[in-house]
Amino acid sequence: MIDRTAVRNNANYLRNVRPIDPEEIAEYIEGTPHPAVVRETLREEAFDLRLRERDDGTFVPVEERPVGRPGWSPDALPERYTFALEDLLVEEYGANWHRGESGDALRERVRDLKADYLYENDVEYDRVAALGYAIYHLPAYYATVGYVLDDLVENGLLDRTIRVLDVGAGVGGPALGLCDYLPDDAVVEYHAVEPSAATDVLDRMLDETGRNFRTTVHETTAEAFLGLEGGGGAAPAAADASDSADAAYASDAADPAADDPFDLVLFGNVLSELADPVAVADAALDALAPDGSLVAFAPADRNTAIGLRRIEREVVAAGGDPGRDAEIYSPTLRLWPDAVPTDPGWSFDVAGDLAVPPFQRRLDEAAARGETDEPGEFVNVDVQFAYSILRPDGRRRVDVEASAERCARMAESERHVTDRVNHLAVKLSHDLSEGDNALYRVGDGSQATDHYLVCTRETALNRDLREADYGAVVFVENGLVLWNEDEGAYNVVVDDETVVDLVAP
Repeated sequence: MIDRTAVRNNANYLRNVRPIDPEEIAEYIEGTPHPAVVRETLREEAFDLRLRERDDGTFVPVEERPVGRPGWSPDALPERYTFALEDLLVEEYGANWHRGESGDALRERVRDLKADYLYENDVEYDRVAALGYAIYHLPAYYATVGYVLDDLVENGLLDRTIRVLDVGAGVGGPALGLCDYLPDDAVVEYHAVEPSAATDVLDRMLDETGRNFRTTVHETTAEAFLGLEGGGGAAPAAADASDSADAAYASDAADPAADDPFDLVLFGNVLSELADPVAVADAALDALAPDGSLVAFAPADRNTAIGLRRIEREVVAAGGDPGRDAEIYSPTLRLWPDAVPTDPGWSFDVAGDLAVPPFQRRLDEAAARGETDEPGEFVNVDVQFAYSILRPDGRRRVDVEASAERCARMAESERHVTDRVNHLAVKLSHDLSEGDNALYRVGDGSQATDHYLVCTRETALNRDLREADYGAVVFVENGLVLWNEDEGAYNVVVDDETVVDLVAP
């Protein structure tokens, strides 16, 4: 057995002198171990030593500065991931996987998955379902994670050495997106929790990640991994949880990998599949480092998006509840610190569409259609997602609060109908209109009913409303509050008497 302490000591000595060469270190270790053994030991110790492996097999220190914004805006799933998935399909079904019985089986599973998500049915993943899921969802989920991480990176909150837990990792979309989002000099210790047949696909996709993206797949449930009581039972993709949101966190029963804190915990499109997502999210917060982040995202459809917001609100209670130790970092900032929103909360971001990947095109073109059937049933390149970032250290993306001296609470809009008021608001949608007056969902963290800003006349003084990004904070001066009976919502009219200022982008 190699003397790991000696390897570490030699690496620490050389780190600021020259690149660390396993062959050189081998000469200084008792017994002169083979350089390949030294190299593997350095790989295992690299995260703690903050070392990254270069293409030539030597190791150098990881920079201390945080990850900068990479300008994430993918227009397609990278070819190496496309080829990897196509290889799996060919291995399983042959070159004509998209035709005949195999194509019909895959299309049927995609239809089933879409229906299960729409009607909130339990989702089960066997081998065919996992491949169908990858065909339909992998590209968009790959793109989504980077757009969400932008919120953390803009404040320098993502380190170049990062320990990640991916809960319900599925077929690897978020993992691949994370790998490509981070710079080449980052070192990642990545742990995937996935109890279903999707692990076969996941393993193959993770083979395409870089040498410094070190992966471990735990074929168990989230509940068992995190040590929740009653979490050891088998279940698909994201499994049985305990019966209470306040279930005990039993660290002595957790997976040993959970003993060290994580810098980032990902829930990529999985919370809606858990029996008790609040209990699991609470346990995941316990597994975070004090300055870590819990990142959850979900499809933009009404059920899953509202479900995500419901979980967020249960995990982050109001009034300093001692049982909750997290703050909403983004996007649904609570601008009135003593308030909690109770509106439905259907809010989602939209990014640019991806190019149709070859595997989606093949599956779609081979489908049998009637004369009135339109193509595109098996194409999914829209990047639309709801998301939530929680942090135990209380950090928020922007440190802004509303003032009663200057603003009206949205919770009190009923008393202001037909009045002109000021609002501090978070922009929580892109333009939802169909070409008429621009319409944007907004919130301030106090609203009990949906609120929209309706721009009936854009001027130089209110143009910031249109130009502000999703999640931006705007100050609306002199907006006209009206009740929309048809929609059961408040419309705040922005016209030539209204000023909109961007407070925080």
